[in-house]
Amino acid sequence: MTYIQLFFEFFKTGLFAVGGGLATLPFLSDIASKYNWFDKSMLADMVAVSQSTPGPMGINMATFAGYNAKGIIGSLVATTGLVLPSFIIIIIIANFLNKFKENTIVTSIFYGLRPAVTGLIAVALFEILKLSIITVSNFVESKNILYIFDYKALILAIGIFILSRKSKKHPAIFILIGAVAGIILGL
Repeated sequence: MTYIQLFFEFFKTGLFAVGGGLATLPFLSDIASKYNWFDKSMLADMVAVSQSTPGPMGINMATFAGYNAKGIIGSLVATTGLVLPSFIIIIIIANFLNKFKENTIVTSIFYGLRPAVTGLIAVALFEILKLSIITVSNFVESKNILYIFDYKALILAIGIFILSRKSKKHPAIFILIGAVAGIILGL
């Protein structure tokens, strides 16, 4: 693995992950499959750490993944690769903003990107669910559909979801609650 590969993979992620930090998850999942820089089981940890640290989630995840792959220089290379496409695109758009503002094709493109990004985020969510809540091995052993879920993890996830929707506290608080509950429940 070279720094050029690391840069190129995160450059592609930055170029095509339209929609914020969660939109990087399908790309990170693909990177985890192609290279041994990190594994898919680390994605949930990357999301947790990235949401609880200051700064944009996608950049934090690139920094985390780059550090895991190649140390401090790797974190700089991955982060630069992720940010550079947006920087270039913003510079170009800023030069032509007035022309793009009323362009129906550009508006249509952005409306079309929304459901596409939503679908990609849903795929990433499913991958995280498989790692944290769905236990296919228990189902295969028992042949009973009721054993497909880790019920303690499912109840914790639903509880955290409800709390976060109702209270609007910082994500770090919910991550801390989840960590403490994980210790208590033996997850």
